[in-house]
Amino acid sequence: MFSRLGAPEILLILVVFILVFGAKRLPDMARSLGQSMRILKTETRAMRAREDETTADPPPARTDSADDVSPEHAALGRHQTSTPTPFRDTVEPR
Repeated sequence: MFSRLGAPEILLILVVFILVFGAKRLPDMARSLGQSMRILKTETRAMRAREDETTADPPPARTDSADDVSPEHAALGRHQTSTPTPFRDTVEPR
């Protein structure tokens, strides 16, 4: 459908845009479109990086033993565990 879009057609589209939006608003619209594209691009890269991190092989699980206890935690009676504590994004009730 759009495979035969040549120079005259593109020029006609630009003239229609100038008539509809005005010559003063076109640079602002192009600038905001460019910023939106840049934001979309960075967010897409960040999502791919997070996905790559989560799909990577996890490190081997540690087993708790007396050797895994640091001196600071041993004094407090706390032992290091192989699993992290779950993240809570909710507020504790009062």
